[in-house]
Amino acid sequence: MQHLLNQFGRQGIPCFFMIDFSKTYSYVYALNQMPADIQWSMDSLRNTSHQIKPACSLQIVKPTPFSTYQAAFNQVIAEMYAGNTYLLNLTFPTQVQTQGMLLDIFYATQAKFKLYFRDQFVCFSPERFIQIQHNTIKTFPMKGTINALLPNATQQILQDEKEMAEHVMVVDLLRNDLSMVANNVKVQRFRYIDEIQAGQRPLLQVSSEITGQLPHQWQHHLGDMLYTLLPAGSISGTPKHNTLKIIERIENYQRGFFTGIFGYFDGQNLDSAVMIRFIEKQPNGQLIYKSGGGITIDSNTESEYQELLDKVYLPLL
Repeated sequence: MQHLLNQFGRQGIPCFFMIDFSKTYSYVYALNQMPADIQWSMDSLRNTSHQIKPACSLQIVKPTPFSTYQAAFNQVIAEMYAGNTYLLNLTFPTQVQTQGMLLDIFYATQAKFKLYFRDQFVCFSPERFIQIQHNTIKTFPMKGTINALLPNATQQILQDEKEMAEHVMVVDLLRNDLSMVANNVKVQRFRYIDEIQAGQRPLLQVSSEITGQLPHQWQHHLGDMLYTLLPAGSISGTPKHNTLKIIERIENYQRGFFTGIFGYFDGQNLDSAVMIRFIEKQPNGQLIYKSGGGITIDSNTESEYQELLDKVYLPLL
């Protein structure tokens, strides 16, 4: 599929693409040949005109036990003391049940980036991966969330030393990543605040903006560029190569398309998203919601476990 993306880029063929976390599985379709059982929406662009908002709800049935999470967390901290990783995104599955089918959830939820794939999974992500317009590449790492209703929430999140350290590390990682494909890479905005909805609760999300300049005819190497940048630094860690090995060993489950990416190329420009806020149907029909968060050496086990559970929600319209 990497070769096909290069071909579509060279020929200026608008296309949709999705790539899993391990870069093992991918799908690429010309936009005029999209299958009906794949629905997607990115900001104002979408391949569906469905207007009905079905009734949906979500309940946690069986979260990962705290003891299981704590054992994995402790292994991550041990790797950090050994100097093998400095930031690691630790994720686990939570068994859930929903009112409504996966396609209903796609139509009922609100997010910048949404994807429904063949009754296998649905995601409603707030996080962009990369955006390319007029040869300028941009990425917007998101690290740090807080309940917007807490007193002085903005001040709390911006002054939190652990959150600051985590954000600085992921910004540095993604700046280095962009430097592999672009020139004049720089941080345009550092730690700005967006408000997002987590179910009925508003959250403040801390993001940064990093930009770079791509070479002329970068479209001819579209697939090569994407595979060079993957997996996304915000949902893996740093240093990336070592951290990916640790994730594979400690998480002990397959992320699959969770924390992979999807996006579209319009023939000249590109937009894409990280597949988080993710519900997957298992072969036995059970639903699991995959979630997690970034771990640093200053992280607290209980707080990180609670963050994992807090991210199990539907951003309903």
